[in-house]
Amino acid sequence: MTSHQNVELLLGLAVVVVLARLLGALARRLDQPPVIGEVLAGILMGPTLFHGAISDHLFPTDIRPFLSALATVGVAVFMFIVGLDLDSTLARGTGGFAVSVSLSSVLLPFGLGSALAFYLMGHHTTPDKTAFVLFCGIAMSITAFPVLARILTERGMHRTTLGTVALACASIDDVLAWTALAGVVAVTGAGGHDQWHILLLVPYALGMVFVLRPLLRRLIATRTSPRLTPTAFAFVVAGLLVSAGATEWMGLHFIFGAFLLGAVIPREHTTALRSDIHDHLGRLGGVLLLPVFFLVAGLKVDLSHLGTDGLGDLALILLVAIGGKFAGAFLAARAQGMPQRQSAALATLMNTRGLTELIVLSVGLSMGIIDQELYSLMVVMAVVTTAMAGPLLRWIMPRRLIEDEAARGAVSGPADGAAAAAALDEDEPDAVRPAS
Repeated sequence: MTSHQNVELLLGLAVVVVLARLLGALARRLDQPPVIGEVLAGILMGPTLFHGAISDHLFPTDIRPFLSALATVGVAVFMFIVGLDLDSTLARGTGGFAVSVSLSSVLLPFGLGSALAFYLMGHHTTPDKTAFVLFCGIAMSITAFPVLARILTERGMHRTTLGTVALACASIDDVLAWTALAGVVAVTGAGGHDQWHILLLVPYALGMVFVLRPLLRRLIATRTSPRLTPTAFAFVVAGLLVSAGATEWMGLHFIFGAFLLGAVIPREHTTALRSDIHDHLGRLGGVLLLPVFFLVAGLKVDLSHLGTDGLGDLALILLVAIGGKFAGAFLAARAQGMPQRQSAALATLMNTRGLTELIVLSVGLSMGIIDQELYSLMVVMAVVTTAMAGPLLRWIMPRRLIEDEAARGAVSGPADGAAAAAALDEDEPDAVRPAS
């Protein structure tokens, strides 16, 4: 890098960090997740406004590869934290309730999204029609576990039965969605000259789960201090980068290697250790690396030439994404005996997509499965479905109802669907009414 490029990069990063922080704070003031403001910061600096004059001035073409490199690290760190936060025990307390709701809230939008893909093919180019159909189905099925968890925490719902069920459903959704995306990426990316690398994915995953995880468990058991030392933190960072690079080399996207390493870190007796890892990596990612990812993602969003056909496609995408996800979760919850109000709240929460959706869309764009125009429309869908969750949830579940349920001490999930309905149905009319 030249001295001039260094100056441009450093000043540009400063602008990204400050703007993301300001718009994130504004989003919070408007009762929205900060990710909404951070995503909008990236879009505002992209080609949508003033035909890219802002981005061309602040981020010349010659420094964008460096921004993309930082964004790659940021996404890898984020996916590692998602895997680290994954708690397989969440669904155990809900019996088959969370599993059935998750399957319904994934399969219905997946089917509708796949059907919509056949229509979208007429307006958008793709080199692989099968991958395009599957990818559209996956994009409609996403639920953002981190954003959902933050919404529940900020509204005091994380210790209620509804909050526990929502977290369990979202965690199962995450596993299903990432597994499906991994399959699509593996099939799509297996056509290169090194396609034999893909055969190593299964033994690699098995080794991580059945070899590395037990070794980590034994190593943690021998530690005298539960806290994270600088040396241990260095090995964690190196490990997530190596795992991410390994899956990228095998023909799978790097996000899966980072996610897998986070998921195999034992949860037993590691609360303080995982908290330290989360804090160290989360601060670096949240303040610098993820805002850079939002910028890079925003630079690829161009709505300046959105015409009638584009608006029609966007309306269909929103209808399928919102309707499919809501109907899938709502109908399954009602079939299990959950009251109407709580079923609607659960379905609303499952519609949050946030940063998780942006990562999925970035994978599809980078692999050429979707074109830039469709990518832009689906980014809008991700923003809309995330932004609507807070206001809808406040309307469906007023704070007084949340406080009443929390006061009943519903900390752990129900044993089954009937227990969930009983826990949620106490003194609660089976109807959805606007908050007073």
